[in-house]
Amino acid sequence: MNVLDRLLGHNAWTTRQLLLRCRELSEDQLNRNFDIGDRSLIGTFEHIVSCMESHTDLLLGRRTEANYLATKAIRDDESIDGILTRLTIVSKDFSEFAVKVDREGRADDMCTNTEQTKRWPIGSVIAHIITHSMHHRAQAMYIMEQLGLQDVIEGDALGWEGQARGWGYGWSHSTGKTVAD
Repeated sequence: MNVLDRLLGHNAWTTRQLLLRCRELSEDQLNRNFDIGDRSLIGTFEHIVSCMESHTDLLLGRRTEANYLATKAIRDDESIDGILTRLTIVSKDFSEFAVKVDREGRADDMCTNTEQTKRWPIGSVIAHIITHSMHHRAQAMYIMEQLGLQDVIEGDALGWEGQARGWGYGWSHSTGKTVAD
């Protein structure tokens, strides 16, 4: 497993774990506005996943009206389960593409956003997706804490690695200690 594999795995897994914890919350809690990020918890996760979708579409060259219409029903589902389904789909597509780009040494190749006529290095778009998700997950974690959820994962890469490798430990944010699962 290389660094890119770790970043991609951590990104998808951590977002998924936080979304799964959201199942414990009421619709009112999910939609309650806070003075941070995209205001509500559901809005924050919708933003994370929709940005992953739109940037992955850009990278894969599928920013077309036909693609939008074909995926509209799935992408319009802003429920927790709908966002989890969307995350599963986009994480797979994004990870496969990123790994292929890395393997082929194409991170410095340029891609074009035809809607804005901007050009970016593919590697920068990949890095942006991962860091953008991390930034907004931190906002979501703050909102989750404000809503009273206890023992929300810290979402750090070391805790993820322990889970991914089957070492069976993680980090408890509330106690500040390593815990066995």
